[in-house]
Amino acid sequence: MKYPLRMNRKKPERKIPNPSDFKAAFCRRTYCNPKQNGGIFIAKLIVAEKPSVAISYAKVLGATNRKDGYLEGNGYLVSWCVGHLVELAPPNVYDAKYVKWSIADLPILPQKWQYLVSASTKKQFGILQKLMHRPDVDSIVNSCDSGREGELIFRLVYQQAGCKKPFSRLWLSSMEENAIREGFAHLKPSTEYDALYNAALCRERADWMVGINCSRLFSCLYGQPLAVGRVMTPVLAMTVVREAAIAAFVPEKFYTVDLELTSGCTASSRRIPEKTVAENLLEACRKEMVATIQRITRKEKSESPPSLYDLTTLQRDANRLLGYSAQQTLDYVQSLYEKKLTTYPRTDSCYITDDDEAMLEELTEELEGFLDITPEDVDEAVPRTRRTVNREKVTDHHAILPTRSMLQADLEALPKGEQNVLKLIIARTLMAVSKPFRYLETLLTTECAGEEFTAKGKEILEEGWKAVERKVLADILNRKQELTALPNAAENECGILNAELKEGQTSPSKHFTEDTLLHAMETASADSMPESVERQGIGTPATRAATIEKLVQKGFLERKGTKKTKVLLPTDKGKALITVMPEEIQSPEMTADWETKLLRIERGEMEPSEFMTEINMVITELVKNTEMKKGANALMKNKIIGVCPSCGKPVVKREKGWFCENRECRFVLWKDNAFFKRLGKRLDAHVADKLLRDGRVRLKDCKSAKGKTYNATVLLSCEADGRSKFSLEFEGGC
Repeated sequence: MKYPLRMNRKKPERKIPNPSDFKAAFCRRTYCNPKQNGGIFIAKLIVAEKPSVAISYAKVLGATNRKDGYLEGNGYLVSWCVGHLVELAPPNVYDAKYVKWSIADLPILPQKWQYLVSASTKKQFGILQKLMHRPDVDSIVNSCDSGREGELIFRLVYQQAGCKKPFSRLWLSSMEENAIREGFAHLKPSTEYDALYNAALCRERADWMVGINCSRLFSCLYGQPLAVGRVMTPVLAMTVVREAAIAAFVPEKFYTVDLELTSGCTASSRRIPEKTVAENLLEACRKEMVATIQRITRKEKSESPPSLYDLTTLQRDANRLLGYSAQQTLDYVQSLYEKKLTTYPRTDSCYITDDDEAMLEELTEELEGFLDITPEDVDEAVPRTRRTVNREKVTDHHAILPTRSMLQADLEALPKGEQNVLKLIIARTLMAVSKPFRYLETLLTTECAGEEFTAKGKEILEEGWKAVERKVLADILNRKQELTALPNAAENECGILNAELKEGQTSPSKHFTEDTLLHAMETASADSMPESVERQGIGTPATRAATIEKLVQKGFLERKGTKKTKVLLPTDKGKALITVMPEEIQSPEMTADWETKLLRIERGEMEPSEFMTEINMVITELVKNTEMKKGANALMKNKIIGVCPSCGKPVVKREKGWFCENRECRFVLWKDNAFFKRLGKRLDAHVADKLLRDGRVRLKDCKSAKGKTYNATVLLSCEADGRSKFSLEFEGGC
């Protein structure tokens, strides 16, 4: 990372506690008699969310003996989940009739919820289950990520495994070794997080009920697979509404007259709708060639430093400045967290608590030395960190910060994406404690030919936090600060050197980028909800990126534009889906209201049963009252790309491939095609089109099992039951 480092600066040594001392003290406190229970050694099971995190915990705790799916040592067993090991069962587990989608069977509202372990995670679940039931394990520590999802992941595994042993909670905001030691030395009672678990459970079950019932309802109504989600659909609706407004926008032309004055500035008229009026004004000004100064006003203004980063704000800046998607940014900052270079990323707070203020002050001083930031760039007020403190606005975790471990790390070894995201976090931390940006704004008002003309100028008084931004992010910003100061006008009149007519037109709203869509998700319903209601928007900082990615993957949204500046546009499929959706399903207000209620459950202010009853009622009413919209069949038709070689019916494009419209026919060209994978190729739209039109497609640079390249032609035919069949024809007849 290209920072202006002072290479000869010797950092002061800090005394770091000896891990072995900690382990000995901790073991003495926890296991006074390790040979109790009839000679059975008592162990504590640590359950992390990911293997990489588990390894970090094991290193600190001294569990260095590697086993199959866990680590062991020093009185600890350290294992991990792999995402959601335990998932909600599909509808057919409740009743075999749900295998077939039918409106008559809706709504599906489980009274007793059932869970399953997926085939891909069965092995690791089995390991955790055995560890939980080992006779030498007397207690467990939930060490999954410190948030709503982490709480849910652990508790579902714990319950599915049939474990009854006591468990406590590790709650961390940093993966630094000192923070891990401190966290394990001060474990939290599990009961403190019961409300958090209830909120997570309600969110998961509500999403399941909305997704299952609405997807089946609308798929059956319109005769094709339609994916509907509690959060996903309102977000898609926002993009469709925005594009409709852009399409309906009619630009209006306007004209201005610009006067180049002898005082050294250019003054402009108001916007004039009629061209002839503007031309007459231009002619009159050219005749007079003198402008009378009416007034000069000078006002000192300032811009306060920006707040520290929460996840959404970081994602927005990374998209705007670097072109990263929200998911890319989340992946980068999650990796930085696991490498102990930043604090916990999935936070919705831009503040710290007063308990963390001394830490931030020390960190800031070290960062200033690290980056060679001079004292005049930063705020000398005492304490300068005060504006970053707001206990009321810190829920589970404080704002994202760099760690002290970052100061000793080899930043050049990081992937470029991680370097850039870390740069943003470092810069924002220093900017947040810097002086305001102060400037002098001058407004010059002149008169010519009976019309007012104005000129504005800005002059920097104190660069403040913008100096830090410029120094740390120079290569990312790739721009210069351009402020034009107006010259002092001592005379009452100014000569006119030149006058010209300029034409412009009004502009529509801009297409959504990930930056602006994240902001829209964050502030959804803010205008329509009462002031007393806490506004949570759509989704959470941890889930918004995944929502956008899911919309893209399912073909409802598409990214268009340059590598750095991409816009998010609804596809024809996305527009069609929103067109047939009832208002309550696509409404951001309702979804935002549900998010607020989930937060109330998390705080223990609302009973989970009350929330779930509301969800049940909404879904029941929706199923009961929803009918097919007139004329929607034409709108919802899938794009026909060819003719089925088996039965002659149209072949249409769907999410997972190209399907024959004849439901009795088994012909399909899957996007995820094993035959093409073996050739090192993808079955994309172009290939599908060629196969259906010509029955063959020539491919260059296919790869053999031994890694050799060759050219060949893929031939399409059909099995007796209609399924697609592929064969190769080699060039030269080989």
